[in-house]
Amino acid sequence: MLNQEEFAALFDACRPRVYAYAVSRCGRRLAEEVVSETFVVAWRRRDDIPAKNALPWLLGVARNVIRDVHREELRRAALDDALHGWADEIGPDVAEEVAERAAVLRALATLSDEDKEVLMLVSWHGLTSVEAAKVVGSSRSAFFVRLHRARRRLKAAMDDVTAVRARRALVSEEEQ
Repeated sequence: MLNQEEFAALFDACRPRVYAYAVSRCGRRLAEEVVSETFVVAWRRRDDIPAKNALPWLLGVARNVIRDVHREELRRAALDDALHGWADEIGPDVAEEVAERAAVLRALATLSDEDKEVLMLVSWHGLTSVEAAKVVGSSRSAFFVRLHRARRRLKAAMDDVTAVRARRALVSEEEQ
């Protein structure tokens, strides 16, 4: 087994050639990473390093490291492609969805607690009208009327929020 001084001497003697090999196989961008990983493996397996001619063994380790780096690059590229594909499937801009959600939340904040409850039971909690009517303790018909009125008030509140935003944008443009 190589001691620390012997390993340092091996590193100093072989590093330039391992680096040159790595550059020739994977380019300068990855060569330092390959050299570092090669010598990490060599340190862990210093019992296996041949005493007379360590360079071929080190180049073999570097070759395996390069193969692993290429596999990782392929995995990363495949993941990037998949993420781009998923992003394309998403559709509209996320910022638009966030702005729309914010407008709905602002409009909801202006409604009464009863209107919020009726809307949330159906849209947020996914209850049917019959189930939601049981929750609030009313008949199905009465619940439909409450739901219809709450939706109408929400739409009016959203129109108000949109009008306020439009006025703010207009004022902001005029100030510039």
